[in-house]
Amino acid sequence: MQHGILILDFGSQYNQLIARRIREMGVYAEILPYNTPVAELRARQPAGVILSGGPASVYAEGAPEPDGGVLEMDIPILGICYGMQYMCRYYGGHVEAAAKREFGKASLRELYADTVLLKDISEGSQVWMSHGDHVAQLPEGFAVWARSENALALVGNEASRRYGVQFHPEVTHSEQGTQFLSNFVFGICQATKNWSLDQYIETTVESIREQVGQQRVVLGLSGGVDSSVTAALVHRAIGDQLTCIFVDTGLLRLNEAQQVMDTYGEHFQMDIRCIDAQQAFFEPLQGVTDPEKKRKIIGKAFIDVFQSEAQKLTDVTYLAQGTIYPDVIESQSVKGPSATIKSHHNVGGLPETLNLKLLEPLRELFKDEVRQVGRALGIPAIMLDRHPFPGPGLGIRILGEVSADKADLLRRADAIFIEELERTGWYAKVDQAFVALLPVKSVGVM
Repeated sequence: MQHGILILDFGSQYNQLIARRIREMGVYAEILPYNTPVAELRARQPAGVILSGGPASVYAEGAPEPDGGVLEMDIPILGICYGMQYMCRYYGGHVEAAAKREFGKASLRELYADTVLLKDISEGSQVWMSHGDHVAQLPEGFAVWARSENALALVGNEASRRYGVQFHPEVTHSEQGTQFLSNFVFGICQATKNWSLDQYIETTVESIREQVGQQRVVLGLSGGVDSSVTAALVHRAIGDQLTCIFVDTGLLRLNEAQQVMDTYGEHFQMDIRCIDAQQAFFEPLQGVTDPEKKRKIIGKAFIDVFQSEAQKLTDVTYLAQGTIYPDVIESQSVKGPSATIKSHHNVGGLPETLNLKLLEPLRELFKDEVRQVGRALGIPAIMLDRHPFPGPGLGIRILGEVSADKADLLRRADAIFIEELERTGWYAKVDQAFVALLPVKSVGVM
């Protein structure tokens, strides 16, 4: 996708929000490591570049720096927080530790300039600050366009189309932040609307058909949002060339296997093989209490079962996986993915053990976009709007040793809890709720 906005990742916790806000405007936004070669950036023909925030100090030894040619590109560039400080320092300004750090709400003051960036931005507008350093001296050619109580809030050089903002316009606490980003994307970069999920579905279906041809695809269907939408999208493209394998681990939610078979087997008429493999999971888990060991055992058992079943299929060339954009961002991070933290979410190793080509049709989408695609494909809300469920399932929600009896008790208790949340309207108001089974003979409610 060309002529969108590229975001260089300096480690800010808000990076994905920047991309999501811009995509919500109908413009494609992509996050890349801060040290992506400028030749690669140019090849994407972006309408503009955003340098993200980050936790480092620009003057510290080893502070992240992009390819020096980035700021020589003849396109608009916006620096946010760390990005602003890096830009000012690059052009000869001075950045130092602030006498008073700003973390939290602040307000815009002294809106000096008649700049497009401040179109429909009000004096006193609330913004969100998160910085310990500040720009103490601007480089030549830059001017102050807005301040907060303790820092330069917005600076710019119209001639070079270089802009810096100390606050975070991407977060909801910045009241007019979306308007500010829109001013940059459309007013400064003159970007055109080139991103819609309807178009994404259409082009992805055609791409899958072209890539796969007459060959066959296998997919591990878990019933979760990502694998379900992947299955529906691939099935729309190639129909019965797709075979889904659903592994009943014994660690699933109540009636999960039947629900998956009814939804995707009956409603979508997919070819699904439901494998009852409970013993393959419970036996190696006997006597194991360490959470990370349990995750690894469950992951290995899943791979073994899936591989065994997949090898029974003939003429399979592709493995479809529900990789989504946050997974891609984390895997390409210059600091490396957080493998241990994420180990309970996904099962890895399948492409290597099966020697299949990988098909990842959702790898450009955020989670909320995946759900929107699922709705457009006709997946019922009851499947799309469920809270996240970890790959190892109830195995990590049972504290201590895992057994079939404990899993059965927990799944029934969890179902009652979720049913009550749905009945009272609370289920949709929280991101995640679940019951955990403690290894003690007492009950606690939080």
